[in-house]
Amino acid sequence: MWLVVGLGNPGDVYSDTRHNIGFMVVEALSAAWDIPLRSRARNYIYGRGFIRGQDVLLIKPLTFMNRSGAAVRDAINKFEDIDKFLVVHDDIDLDTGVIRIRKSGSSGGHKGLESIIQTLGTRDFFRLKLGVGRSDRITVEEYVLGNFTRRERPLIKEAVEKAVDAVHAILTKGISYAQNTFHK
Repeated sequence: MWLVVGLGNPGDVYSDTRHNIGFMVVEALSAAWDIPLRSRARNYIYGRGFIRGQDVLLIKPLTFMNRSGAAVRDAINKFEDIDKFLVVHDDIDLDTGVIRIRKSGSSGGHKGLESIIQTLGTRDFFRLKLGVGRSDRITVEEYVLGNFTRRERPLIKEAVEKAVDAVHAILTKGISYAQNTFHK
């Protein structure tokens, strides 16, 4: 089974922030494939279903970003048939709306990824990164916890739609195919 984790922060105050783009993608996958995110575990909300014939567990951590590893660990322990997982997250080093897919790697300074790496003791998991850009006028923390601007909203809407397609490609055709298709 695939585990698809969307990173973000719980609570309405964070729902439209740049840091929550992972949640947005998981919610879009949930809607596209009729996999309701109705079940709740201690550290995450989840839904289980199928995407193009692949058994998939979608989760949104209830921990804050810098404790995402606890939610991922708990899901892996609860669902013993998870053999691959994909983390969907924001990336300030990519222009707004750009998608990048990686097989593994460092956290790149992303607190959610760092938590997962530290908690699981591995860097070997797939990542789907969505660019949110950066600002020279405010701190990184203020920027990622800020809402998208009017100019950014159409770019993010399109990026989330492409990310849903990228997840489909990763699950059904493999990561190399997805990278070749979505790295433009």
